Amino acid sequence: MAALRTVVFVCLHGSAKSLIAAEHCQQLATRRGMEIRATSAGLEPDAEIPPPVVQGLLKDGIDVRGRRPRRADREELANASRVVSFSCDLAAMVPPDVFVERWDDIPAVSGNFAVARDHIVARVTQLLGTLERPPAPTR
Repeated sequence: MAALRTVVFVCLHGSAKSLIAAEHCQQLATRRGMEIRATSAGLEPDAEIPPPVVQGLLKDGIDVRGRRPRRADREELANASRVVSFSCDLAAMVPPDVFVERWDDIPAVSGNFAVARDHIVARVTQLLGTLERPPAPTR
């Protein structure tokens, strides 16, 4: 059995883009039988998840009621298999050998939840495709 891999999604407030990405990543990975743990965090976490995000995720079959955004943790980022940032500079939080994938082109969730979600899910699907492939052999 493959080792559990962790994907950490980070946005400024940890309550919209990173949360949507982590929840859909976990859901899609589970459907594919992949051993992945997806988490979300923020650099400046909001006190709560905005109601439109909660309602949008509920419509997608994902219940985040009662959860709170949390602060990004240096140790978690350093130990993650993948780190994805939504318009956040994480250089001060991750060691130099940790690659941070930047998804800065995702539209604002506040503008249109469905459009932002669809962009995020498309990127998450691509990410999972890369994680499904075995690593290239080293010589």
